[in-house]
Amino acid sequence: MWTGRLIHEPLLYLSLYLKEHRTDYYRLLDHVRSTGDWVAWVDFFLEGVRETAADATETASRMSAWFQQDRARLHAAGRRSPSAVRQHQLLMEHPLLTLPKAAELSGLSFPAVSSAMALLNNIGVAREITGRKRNRVFAYQEYVEALHQGQR
Repeated sequence: MWTGRLIHEPLLYLSLYLKEHRTDYYRLLDHVRSTGDWVAWVDFFLEGVRETAADATETASRMSAWFQQDRARLHAAGRRSPSAVRQHQLLMEHPLLTLPKAAELSGLSFPAVSSAMALLNNIGVAREITGRKRNRVFAYQEYVEALHQGQR
């Protein structure tokens, strides 16, 4: 996330690449330690940046397409769609939301948020994940799955 000129969240998650290529990572670090030759390790690291950036770009493209498709489904939903569009926007920013938090962030009443989330749930954009009647949590399921895809 950008705030002014500072990045507050990582844009590339190299740790998964390094974990998946752990043997090469340690072998190349040991080579640097014993010979002082950084070239192979830097090449390895830059390949990790390239792969990670390509994966991030692909994920961002998929997510953007989901957001657009879901927004079109909301507009087709009719009368309740303005509140649902607002909740959809919140889910893009906060892929896990409780109804009270959604009401607080959106400025809408609890009943309006509840109705909007019910619509989002009914058309398959959001999913209630607790199974409870109170203190429910809604997830933008495809988004959450995409974010967790690389965490093995």
